[in-house]
Amino acid sequence: MKEEGLVRALGVRGLTAGIINYTVGAGIFVLPALVAAKVGAAAPVVYLVCVVAMGLIVLCFAAAGSRVSMSGGAYAYAEEAFWPYVGFLVAVSLWLSTILASASVANVFADSLAQLSPALGSPVGRDAIMVLLYGTLAAINIRGVKIGSGVVQTVTVGKLAPVLILVVAGLFAIKTSNLVWPGMPSATDTARTTVILIFAFMGVESALIPSGEVSNPARTVPKSVFLALLIVALLYIAIQVVTQGILGADLATNTKAPLAAAAKVVLGRGGELLVLTGAAISTLGYVAGDVLAAPRMLFALGRDSLLPAVTAAVHTRYRTPHVAIIVHAVFCATLAITGTFATLAVLAVLMTLLVYLSCCLAAIRLQRRNVRADGAEPFTIPGGPLVPVVASAIIVWMMSSSTLTEALSLAAMIAGSTVVFFIMRARRPVVPAIT
Repeated sequence: MKEEGLVRALGVRGLTAGIINYTVGAGIFVLPALVAAKVGAAAPVVYLVCVVAMGLIVLCFAAAGSRVSMSGGAYAYAEEAFWPYVGFLVAVSLWLSTILASASVANVFADSLAQLSPALGSPVGRDAIMVLLYGTLAAINIRGVKIGSGVVQTVTVGKLAPVLILVVAGLFAIKTSNLVWPGMPSATDTARTTVILIFAFMGVESALIPSGEVSNPARTVPKSVFLALLIVALLYIAIQVVTQGILGADLATNTKAPLAAAAKVVLGRGGELLVLTGAAISTLGYVAGDVLAAPRMLFALGRDSLLPAVTAAVHTRYRTPHVAIIVHAVFCATLAITGTFATLAVLAVLMTLLVYLSCCLAAIRLQRRNVRADGAEPFTIPGGPLVPVVASAIIVWMMSSSTLTEALSLAAMIAGSTVVFFIMRARRPVVPAIT
């Protein structure tokens, strides 16, 4: 299926920056403390376990993404591989998880600004920040995907620069005694920490939503996802080693701003402020990436008559899905202002894992059917279905740790989505058969 009106303007650099921006979010500034609290100086081992697990999932995304080039990311993969109902469930899961995550990060952004100017911490000030934030980003992305991508690339560099400065400077301040090998962590600690890190590596599923605007997807998607995973893995491990080497046992107790604490030791108060500024930029970058990618999910659903057709409207001048961008921004701003998303944070993780599972299974189906994007040679996973099967098993294992309440919440989401799906299917016009 081809999409009319959208411009394929995203190349390897733009898509890679988008994936990195989505993956390296505000969590990078607190992640080292959480990992150290679980496994201490053995953290690099768990990072490697996590990279292997995420690598298997990324292989599935690369394979599916190289075969299906329509906007919608995992939704498009699931719809092409299975019945549209499955695709719709994936779309709802993905969109809701991105809204919850974006609204959550927007609150962190508002809190950061409030620390710089207490007046912005008032209810009116916070509401104004949310409206201005999403309104500005929506306007930028309506003017063109290339402009929106440019903003994401710029912000990605801006938020990574302080972290890279800390890593380089910190290498000369590491105390080797803080990196003494404590022995292999237990299987239980490894599993729990891996789940935390899998959450930190999430992002590829959202950054691939605007696939309908990616140039040469059969080549661009696999190259971008692997390059992004490699860069993120190296960055995370470097940050963990440097902060552990500088702070030692204090790292596990500094759960609010471990990177800023390490920067203060190495670079003084100026370094601390630099990293705190990087944290603010990081949250801004995440929200910017969300407004770039996530609205394409609504566009895809409207395109397929699973939501009102207006959500698939393309701006006559800028050739962007302007209605979907506005709707998404309004939902995010509303949740960010009300703060009701906080209680659904864990459910957002389960929704994302559901998206991952669908992509792994879709990769098997698409390869068997030999689906090809625009006739181009697709990326083929080595070992046939073995990798998707193993990746699926890992995902099911992680989802099995959910509580009864979380499982019931996920079931309620599926039930609600099912009702919406069949209502929209019933409203579709009947196309007369050609005789």
